[in-house]
Amino acid sequence: MSPTSILILIACYFAVLVLISYFTGKEDSNAAFFKANKSAPWYLVAFGMIGASLSGVTFISVPGAVETKQFGYLQVVFGYFFGYIIIAYVLLPLYYRLNLTSIYTYLKDRFGTVSYKTGSVAFLISRTVGASFRLFLVAKVLQLLVFDTFNIPFTITVIITIALIWLYTFRGGIKTIIFTDTLQTLFMLVSVIVTIMFLASALDLNSVSEIVDNVKDSTLSKVFFFGNGNDPQYFWKSFLSGIFITITMTGLDQDMMQKNLTCRNLKDAQKNMITFSVVLIFVNLLFLTLGLMLTQYAVANGITAKKDDLFPTIAMLPEIGIITSGFFLLGLIAAAYSSADSALTSLTTSFCIDIVDIENKDQIERKRIRKQVHIGFSIVLILVIILFDVIFTDISVIWELFKASGYTYGPLLGLFAFGLLTKSQIKDKYVWIIALVAPLASYILNIYSKELFNGYEIGFEILIINGLLMFLGLLLIYKPKLD
Repeated sequence: MSPTSILILIACYFAVLVLISYFTGKEDSNAAFFKANKSAPWYLVAFGMIGASLSGVTFISVPGAVETKQFGYLQVVFGYFFGYIIIAYVLLPLYYRLNLTSIYTYLKDRFGTVSYKTGSVAFLISRTVGASFRLFLVAKVLQLLVFDTFNIPFTITVIITIALIWLYTFRGGIKTIIFTDTLQTLFMLVSVIVTIMFLASALDLNSVSEIVDNVKDSTLSKVFFFGNGNDPQYFWKSFLSGIFITITMTGLDQDMMQKNLTCRNLKDAQKNMITFSVVLIFVNLLFLTLGLMLTQYAVANGITAKKDDLFPTIAMLPEIGIITSGFFLLGLIAAAYSSADSALTSLTTSFCIDIVDIENKDQIERKRIRKQVHIGFSIVLILVIILFDVIFTDISVIWELFKASGYTYGPLLGLFAFGLLTKSQIKDKYVWIIALVAPLASYILNIYSKELFNGYEIGFEILIINGLLMFLGLLLIYKPKLD
């Protein structure tokens, strides 16, 4: 596809999203922006959460990592499933019982204001970093495919990327996102299926059964790694990390929980979560199958692209055809924006509720502040993505994303675990100190893990370690419960 054709495709795509936002954003109220008036159908939420959970990072990085990591990522995905069960039957009942708009309000009721603000700030940092990682990857692809041709600087590409999100979310917020995410998830899945169909034809695989046999017979489809406990992909490390990644990055994340809290009641929210958790296993298997076939196609055709460059390079080859290339772009854009748009909305929600406390202001003031914060976080995302462009040059983004989340989400994991598993009170004013020390100590342990633990290399489980250190730190500021 020519750069001009790509621009036309992107323009048409966002025209559809803006049209959706026009109809869903007619009610420009905080209740619609934050909680969609608690009227979202659970099946739409479940389907849309697939795209929000996967994002452009999964779309690019999971297929690109198959060559070196095989199907080992599926071990983490199995952990995800059990993490979602815990969310459905432990965290969601808590959030619905308390009728929360921001889930971090729980920390205020349980421990006090400092814990509440600490949890919210931990989320704001975590989601800003995570959303920026995801958008950074997509902006780099768009820069390569389109904007370099027109000599447009990367900074302008990033500004355009964020501005488009702001354009269709600034009025309707989460109410709009429920519907746009549904459409974007559909585009993403169709894109993967279309690409697999092309690759199957190119690799002389003429039926679904032949594709399945090809996957089973390949050495790249190894799922379970039990041999060496020091291996970052060792099963129990990956599986347990998957459980805790899900609990923190979904269950303790305002972004993902805000969607669940738009359901009419707890029962609908639980149906959404269970359905989503099952479907997600098969969707990730689809992405891994795509990665295996992309790798096979690259080897057969002398293509040297690796990691995050593999899928975009092959998808835009002339011999791929305009239809497959077009669906790749739609899928990439849909995957990226289905995650990023809700991130911008949830950042706005958390900051307004938790930091600014707009609930104590009049209706006109609430709306004014919400819109200002929405613009403010748009600018923050632009600046962070530009910073990433300076820092990161050769990475597989999904693995860097999980590493970063291990440090930023750890304090949240420790705080919520302490609140749910104990009845103890703490000296609230010292919580922020523990929340700084725990990630720092985790980082030091990660750097020196081989020397300290006889060759053991820390992987995704850095999140568990960080949360445990936070939990233990809270024990140090224990305050006897008053009768």
